[in-house]
Parts: sequence; structure tokens; C-alpha cells
Amino acid sequence: MIGNRPVWRWIAPLAVLIALTSTAFAQAVKPGPLDPLPQDTGAAGVKQMLRKLNTTGRLLQIDAHPDDEDGGMLTLEARGNGIATMLLTLNRGEGGQNKVGSNLFDVLGVLRTLELTAADRYYGVEQRFTRVADFGFSKSADETFQKWGGHDVALADIVRVIREFHPDVIAARFSGTSRDGHGHHQASALLAQEAYHAAADPKRFPEQIEEGLRPWQTKKLYVGNVCGFGASTCPDENYTVKLNTGQVDPALGMSYIQFAMEGLRHQLSQGAGGWSVEPGDRFTFYKLVDSVVPPQLDKNGHEKDFFDGIDTTVLGLAPQLGAEETKVPWLTDDLKKIADNIGQAAQRSGIDRVGAAEPIYAALDGLRSARKRLMDSDLSPPAKGWLLQMIDLKELQAETAFNLALDVSLSVTVGPTASAGKLVTEKDALTVVSPGQEVNVSVTFHNGSKYPLFMQGVSLEGFGNWFEHHLLRDAVVQPGQALTRNFSIRVPRESRSTRPYWHRDDPERQSVNTIDQKEYATFPFPPAALRVHAGYELLGGARADLSRFGSSLERNGRPYVGTETYAPALVRFLDETGKEQKHLLAVAPVFSVMLEPGEQAIRVENRSATIVKVAVSCNLSGAPSGDLSLAVPSGWRVEPASQAVKLDHRGATKAYEFKVFPASLKEGDAEIRAVLAAGGANYSEGYSLVTREDLGSFYYYQPAIQRVSIVDVKVPEKLKVAYILGAGDDIPTTLTQIGIDTTVLPAEKIASGDLSKYGTIVLGIRAYDTQKDIAANNKKLLDYVSAGGTLVVQYNAGVADFNSGHFTPYPAELSRTRVSVEETPVEILAPDDGIFHYPNEISQRDFDGWVQERGLNFMDQWDDHFKPLLASHDPGEPAQKGGLLRAQYGKGTYLYTGYAFFRQLPAGVPGAIRLFVNLLSAGRESSR
Repeated sequence: MIGNRPVWRWIAPLAVLIALTSTAFAQAVKPGPLDPLPQDTGAAGVKQMLRKLNTTGRLLQIDAHPDDEDGGMLTLEARGNGIATMLLTLNRGEGGQNKVGSNLFDVLGVLRTLELTAADRYYGVEQRFTRVADFGFSKSADETFQKWGGHDVALADIVRVIREFHPDVIAARFSGTSRDGHGHHQASALLAQEAYHAAADPKRFPEQIEEGLRPWQTKKLYVGNVCGFGASTCPDENYTVKLNTGQVDPALGMSYIQFAMEGLRHQLSQGAGGWSVEPGDRFTFYKLVDSVVPPQLDKNGHEKDFFDGIDTTVLGLAPQLGAEETKVPWLTDDLKKIADNIGQAAQRSGIDRVGAAEPIYAALDGLRSARKRLMDSDLSPPAKGWLLQMIDLKELQAETAFNLALDVSLSVTVGPTASAGKLVTEKDALTVVSPGQEVNVSVTFHNGSKYPLFMQGVSLEGFGNWFEHHLLRDAVVQPGQALTRNFSIRVPRESRSTRPYWHRDDPERQSVNTIDQKEYATFPFPPAALRVHAGYELLGGARADLSRFGSSLERNGRPYVGTETYAPALVRFLDETGKEQKHLLAVAPVFSVMLEPGEQAIRVENRSATIVKVAVSCNLSGAPSGDLSLAVPSGWRVEPASQAVKLDHRGATKAYEFKVFPASLKEGDAEIRAVLAAGGANYSEGYSLVTREDLGSFYYYQPAIQRVSIVDVKVPEKLKVAYILGAGDDIPTTLTQIGIDTTVLPAEKIASGDLSKYGTIVLGIRAYDTQKDIAANNKKLLDYVSAGGTLVVQYNAGVADFNSGHFTPYPAELSRTRVSVEETPVEILAPDDGIFHYPNEISQRDFDGWVQERGLNFMDQWDDHFKPLLASHDPGEPAQKGGLLRAQYGKGTYLYTGYAFFRQLPAGVPGAIRLFVNLLSAGRESSR
């Protein structure tokens, strides 16, 4: 519970809550990330919500990563059929590759959570996750389960979601077979099938039962990917349900798959920005694999829908109680009245949105009455809990529909106390506040109805408190008018930071998250920092109009005709271009402390001081002064021992430099920690905003730690390296740290720049995929090699484009072959080649301790001019020799490598660093 409301009412229906904040956006071409979609407002919104009110069906889809979801199917069920639909994604895609930036690992997981929840707005679904992490590509479910600590880690979370959500149907996105490809995909379907049974077994995960959850038997289980993704036809025996997601829904203005694609395109880090779907039929297929209800199959073994054989009507709730239905003999009649009113509302909504408010209110009133009677009934706890959950959801849907029908909305903005609700610049905006900070809260209640509305008051929840504000109490808001009130509150000292509730101590090596706040487990994020609730009722003739439908509740001795509305607090501001932006309010510590960079490589032979930079930023004017110090390994020395920090105004930032003198260096790992002692508290972590113009926002936290990799590596003198970034990686930082003269060369400088001054040029990951200037000037790069330079080309993902471009000096064919098991043995095929001897001797030990994967996108064919240098393979597969190829071209050396150095060097893997330095030195072996 949060305050006196269930957690899910604040978190799960966030899209609904946001949809109540404003209707002015409807004229905009592209709604902002915190604006409701046009389809969720006005008459269209009423129709959408009435579809939901009219059914009790509940569907859970289970997949592995963000962008795996069957968005067309989800949109069809959630928006087209009104089914309460949830998407359970096992991990947050944090082990993937970022196609729009350099963020990797857990900060990428935060970004992809924002991207997926942005897509979910279009699908119309709720979102859940498990605690397992994406550790990179896996070829088998067995490897996946091994990395995730067995079946039960993810399985427990799936079972928890099933026991909380009570789905009628589970539809796994994948089949659980090798057809799925990725081991995570296979695992997600296998776990879905296992969870279908485990959730109903009270002996499985009994700790959940002790918490108050009850076993739940889902009625039907389906698996997907039975005919291949995008298939337009499928053999009868392969599928049970065939759904056409290409049909147009007038309420959406396009087909379900097209509307879903509008959401999917927010997943830019997956490369989805340019995806589209042409008009026309588009089918998705699922196969029924288990059911506790009698199948209703046609002669070909097919069903029309997932819910064939399941009563999803409101009236059908009573029979689902079984023998206990006799304990509530009144329920069937009450549900019939509610269903009749929903039907009336649906009929009226097509003609008169405001007219639909009357039967909607009657349904809401009936639901409130049923809730009250159910609370006093003799139903068993499991039956009562399930039915109250169903009624509670219907009540929320009815409240939302009623607000939409009346055009009632609530908006809440937070700003500096002097702003009084006015727009400020991004610099002054309070996107994040700290304990002790005073802020202005501006609450606006808009009455777009034809009735005068009487305000009952405003409640605020957040900052660890629930408190009432009476500024809107007893106020009357006339038709077509809005009422705004401003007041100041101080963020309590004990306020909890708005932060991910999960973390990994070592994101590069751990595959399971630690859950820090169990009350939010499986949700995308914790709830908004500040949330506002407003209650209102209709006055005079309006009350008489609606009360004729009957009211079971009274307020102050009179019939209560009204409802409530919710909204999270937003921060509105003008960005540097003058465009209005919105963020959810967040709470963070007064100080952010970050070591830059978070990873550092030091050579064993290092005899000089290492510079450690600590960035400290302040989020509170009048913050206390403090002392900043470093904790270093025993025997190491720091100068100065500490530094005074005085940042007394919000937004102040300063970098502090320390000299660290390592002692007795030998290869291994070490840590440097920064601590700021200020105002009686210690600050030892930093936070940064993760956002994008098309997304919401959230803060990523990381400990103020610099992980130091001490590496026994020799570096050739006077070697100058040019690194041309592709999709972005941190290899240049590592090279600079170990003493290599490294220049990050913009791709557009290739054409005009003098390349001869560099001994080696390195192309970053996916350089040909992402940098058109590289492909356009490839001949100049090859001419550079021919004249005596060394070119190191790392992997590219666009196999067809790379091969058709003929970028290599001699014929070679790129493939999607990869070695995903990072522990797999590596064979040195050409032990006499200088790459394994200069400037570092390379042996089998240099392939120990690699992270995430060996490599990807190896060559599978090559001209005899190329010499394969290494071979490796995943278990049960043939040796792959195309991961490191060397060719002499003119006077220079050309190297292609698919080995995952972009993951190994930032992680400080010693052997990978030594081998990469040798690649940079190729062609200079004779200079020893």
C-alpha cells in the first residue's frame, strides 16, 4: 500500500493518470511523452474506456527483451477488445547494443525501460519485469538459465505477477524451441509454460502465499512464433488462433499494427526509428498448449480468439465464484444492472459524449455499492480478494470514463516558490528536488462539463507522506472554467530518492539484479514522487439529473453524486530552444558525487601519479559545506588527503582533482571510492538524468567508485592512433589511460584529413552501419593501408550492406556468426604471427576473464590474402575462424576483428587489453 491506496493504482495505470491532466494537446500533431494520446481523450477516450468496462478478460504476454513484444496483438486485445492486458518482459535489454549512443549496461536498461513504457502507451498495456538481466546474446536456454541462477529466479517473479494480475490467458511470445533463436527468447516461453502450472500450486514459492498472495490457475496457455515472425500463412496444425492485426479500428484511425508501430518507434536504441507497416492484413499466430476449460475448436482445430470458452462479461463474474456464489445471492442482479448501464453508455457515447456520463455514473455507483456489500460478505478470502480486485479495476475505469465524458481534468505542476506556476527556463526548473527544499505546487482543476462542480478537496501523496490541502475545498468550479491554486510545501528531510529499485554491483559480470525496494518489485519504476488526488461532486440540477440513477453512498447526510481524479506532479519548463518540456518530478540527494571515469586501467609499470577527478554537484541552495576524500587500497597515497567543498546554490557543479600514487602494483583489480561528508551525512553516489525528447525521464544512480584494472601491458613508443567512432564505445578512453596517444577522429574529417600522421586507424563498432562518411571514403582508408598504415576494422551489424559495399581490400563475406559464451576456449591458429608476440606475449591466459561474449559477426568466407589468426566456437558448434583476420595490403596491414573488444577494454580485462594493443602495433614487429 501507498498511503491508503494499493501500489498498482499509483503505478500500473500511469497512462490513465496522465490522460487526466490535460485535453489541450489534442490539437497537437505529436503529443509529448507525458501528454495523453489523442485516442485516449474526448469522445475517443470514452469509447476506449467503455470497451474496457465491458469486459473482464485479462491477458498476460511474456517475452524476453524490450522490442520482442507482439505489439499488434497487444493493441488489438487491449484497445480493440478492451482486454486488461499486461506485458511481462523478463529483462530490460541492458546487455544489448545501443544504436543511438554509448550508454551500455544498467543505464541502457533504464533508457530501454523508458522506451518500452513509451511504446506501452500505444499498446494500451501495463508493464512488468523480472529481476534477471540481459547478459548479452545466448544461443541456448540452458546457458541462459545457468547465467540466471537456474529456473527459479525468473520463475518466481513470473509466478508473482500471475498471482497478482490473475490473467485468464497467458500468451508466450515465443515457442520455447530452437526456432526462437536467442536463448533468452527460448527461456521466456519455457518459463511461461512452467509458471502456468506453478502459479496454481500453493507449494511453489510458499513465501508468496505467506505474504498474502493466493494460488491462481490461468485458464489457457498459448505459445507464439509457431510460423515465424511476419508470416502471412501458417499450416493448420501449427496454430490455434489467427489474429488479423492489420484491420483498421476507427477509434484509432489506423490498423492495430500501425498504431503499435507508432509506439515501437520510440525504441530508438533498438534501431526502430524507421520501422513502418503498410496498410493491409497482417496476421499473428498462436498455438494453444494447455487449458483448464473445454476447447472450442472448429473442424480445422482453430479458435476465433484467445478467450473462446471463457466468459468475459461483467455478468460472468458471479458464476466464477463457483459454490460460493450462494453467499452473495444479490450479486448477479447488481452485475446485470452495471452491465446494462455500461451498454447504455456505449450506445450514447457514439452520439453524445456528455450524455454517456449518466449511465457511466450509474455503473460507477453500482460498482461502489457492490464493493461495500462484498466487503461485508462471507466470501472466503481468496474469492473476496479476487472479486474485489476485479471491482476495483472496473471502478477505476468507470471513474476515468466519467471524467472523460464530463471533460474534467486535473493538472499539477511544481516549480520554484517564486514561480507561482509560471514557466521557467530549464536551468531554473525543479526537475529534481532534494530534502529540505521548498517548492511551489500549482493545482488546476478544469471543468469542461455543462454542470457546476463542487470541490471536496485535494490530497497530495508523496515524499513519504499523505496529507490534505484544503485550498480547493468547498470551491465551486463553473462550467467551462478552471480553478488554479498555488501553495508551498517543503520536501521532508526523510524523503526517499526517486531511483531504480534494483541494482547490480558489477553490471559487466552479474546477471541477476538485487531488489532494493521489494514493494515495487516487477514494476517498471517506483511511482512518481508527488501525486495529487482531487474529489468533486455535481451541484444542483446536475445532482438531481444523475441521482435518479440511484446512489448507494452519502456524504454529510446527502446523496453523493461525483467522483475523483488523479494526476502526478509534473515539472514544466522551457528548453534552450524555447519549447515547452515536461518531466515527472523526482527527488534526489542534496549532492551528487561521481568519479570520472568510472573505470580506469593502470599499467603495472606505472610509476607516476594517477589523476582522479571527482565531480560534485549540488541540488539545494544553502546546502552545507563539507569535506571530500578518497578511500584507496592499502599502501596507496592520495594528495591532498581531503578537499573542502562549498557549493551553496542549486545547480552548482565543481570538479575536484586528486593525485593517487599506487604502490606495489601487480595485475589485478582495485577500487577508489569518493565520500563527501556534509551536514552530518555522507554522500557516496552520483545520479544523472536519463531522458530523450520523445521519452519520459528517470534518474540513474551509480556508486562513487572508480574500478581500477591494473594491467601488465607493454605499449610501443611513439605510436599514434586515430579512433573513428561508430555507434559509440569507450575503447579510446582505455587506450589513453594506458598511455597510447589516441585521437578521436570525426568521420567527416577522413576526406580532408592527413591520415599519414597516424600509425594506426581504428574503426569503432558498427562504423560502416552508422557513419556514411566512412563508407564514402573507404578507398582513402585502403590507400592509407597501402601506403604503410595499419587499419583495424571492428564488427558491423549490417551484413548485407557491408558485403555489397566491398569495403575489404580483398574479397571477404561478413556473416552473423557469433560466439556468445565468453568462457569458450580460443585457439591461436598462427602462433608465429607477430601479433601474438609484439609488444606483448599472448597466451591462453589472455582469454580468461572476458565478459558477456567472445565476439559477433565473424567473417565466414575470405580470400587467400587473409590469414585467420584465432578460432573459437560455442559448445556443440564447429570452429569459427573468421573472428580475427589479417591481410597485407601494399605496404600496410588490414585487420578485421569481430571479437568483442568494445566490451572487454572498458571492463578492464587484462588479456583483451594486451591483445588489442598488439593489434594496434601490427606491422611494426620489425621495429622491436
